[in-house]
Amino acid sequence: MNPVSDLLSRIFRGALKLVLVLAAMVFVLSFLLAALVAVLVMSAWSLITGRKPAPVVMFSRMREQSRQYTQGMWPGRAPVGDVVDVDATEVGERPGAESPLQRLR
Repeated sequence: MNPVSDLLSRIFRGALKLVLVLAAMVFVLSFLLAALVAVLVMSAWSLITGRKPAPVVMFSRMREQSRQYTQGMWPGRAPVGDVVDVDATEVGERPGAESPLQRLR
């Protein structure tokens, strides 16, 4: 190739990279601006109504539940200190009933 076309292709590639970087920066900045506007609107609405925003309430409930579960308070389970042993009994098949393996055949 000749030096003129190499120079033009380098300039074109550089300009294209610059345009793509600028487009990415505009996208990121517009996303951050939209997030900031959403936070400001939610804060203003919570001040007007006097209630906490829904995401704050949800995350505070999740934090309380995780704190309970890490302390060993799983619902429906016995506390750690009360262990109950169970006698194991073997379950036999009923006479005349087919086993699950026979059903597959």
